[in-house]
Formats: sequence, C-alpha cells, structure tokens
Amino acid sequence: MKLYYITAEGHREMHIEVVADNAALGRVAADRILRSYDDGRLQVLGVATGGTPASTYRELAARSAGRLHDIRLAALDEYVGLPANHPGSYTTFVRQHIAEPLGIAPGQVGVPRAEAADLAAAAAGFEQQLRDNGGVDLQILGIGSNGHIGFNEPGSAADSRTRAVTLAERTRQDNARFFDSVDDVPREALTQGIGTILEARSILLLASGARKAQALARAVEQPPTADCPASWLQRHPDVLVVADEAAAAALSRRPLAARGA
Repeated sequence: MKLYYITAEGHREMHIEVVADNAALGRVAADRILRSYDDGRLQVLGVATGGTPASTYRELAARSAGRLHDIRLAALDEYVGLPANHPGSYTTFVRQHIAEPLGIAPGQVGVPRAEAADLAAAAAGFEQQLRDNGGVDLQILGIGSNGHIGFNEPGSAADSRTRAVTLAERTRQDNARFFDSVDDVPREALTQGIGTILEARSILLLASGARKAQALARAVEQPPTADCPASWLQRHPDVLVVADEAAAAALSRRPLAARGA
C-alpha cells in the first residue's frame, strides 16, 4: 500500500491510498467500514453499486460475522423505468450483494423509489428518509469514467439534491455490461444529489481500473468544477480515496512524507 496526499490549489487535501488491485481495494475499504462500526460511528452506511465496490461487499460479508446486521443502508440511486425486482435494478443489487449477505433486514434498506409516478415526490421522500435516519455516517462512492458520482453527470451543481436525471451516453455505454445490450440500459435515474452526498459525515471514494484514471486525477488534482462532479468532494472535510494502481496511474503521486515540504 502507498499513501499519498494531493492538494488542488486553494482546496482541501485529499488522502489517497493506492493498492495493487481491486481485491486489495476491497480489503482496505472493508477495514475502514468495520473500524467505523466498531468505534460506534456507523449506524447508516451509504452504498454504491457496480463492479468497483463489489469486492468491498464480499470482504464485509466474509469478515463481519453478522455484526453489521443492525445498521441501515442508503442507496445512492436507482434506474427509472425498471421494476424493483429487475435483475439490473439497484434495488436487486443492494439486496443480493449487500443486505442479504450482511443479514440486514429489508426494512433497514432505503433505495430511491424510481418506480413512482411522481419522481419529484419520490425524491423528496427519500431526502426525508435520510433525515429521519439521522443522515449517512459513511458514504461509499464509485467514480464514473466521466467523473460522475451517483448518477450526477457533468454539469451537476454542488448544491444539487435527490432528483431525476438523464444519463449521459457515456454512462449508458459503461453500464451496458450489466444488461443484454446498451439499448436495455435505462435513460433516466433517480439519484442523490451532490449536496445530499456531501452531507455524509465521512466519504469513501473507490476507484478501480484504467478507465477511471483520468477522471480520478481530475477529481482530486484540479479545482472543483461541475464538469467533473467528483471534484466537489474536495469541499468535504473527511474523504478517503482508495484506488488500485491502474486507477491511480494519472495521479501526481505526492507522498504523505512530503507534507509541509
């Protein structure tokens, strides 16, 4: 493991742990989550979906021995137009890959209700659910190849809230591997906004694979901009980035030992 910090001029320092591969990423991320739980600082875990965090959830299931059964889960987003039981829905992903392996009851899982006829009301209801649960203690995030977090595509404002969004074509192409074809990938989603995400008490940003390298470097080394939604994370006081070597390839790599130099 290699430890780095990167500071975009005039903005917060970003703490980055670089590991060999996605399996190592899962181990480091699981360490952070379990440590937060054991320290009494984890009641609500915000969960991302997709390929990058899958190794983290496998590690948690293997190592938690059921002790995370009492936490609540809050999902980042859900596709509009997919039934909750569709194999490509994020409701299904959270149930199969996170909640059931960790022994978390369905009533402790919150996913935006993207099947609702009134998406604005569903978004407002999800925001209220987060408030009722006391907010998110630790938010897991992935990063898209275009810099999106959640489904906040380029152009998303730093104060945006949970809302319906149109997915960028690049995002749909990237996610086509989870469907029979790109034509089956929904064109809209209900997602937590940047402002919603930034209210989490701590954030764990995971990046894996060469496709994420340029987006990650832009997110942590350049000043925050709506063109790279992940860059808004520089405004948060407690972000840990865990990246594998491929995803970290474009970073300037300033070691922690150089702090103050």
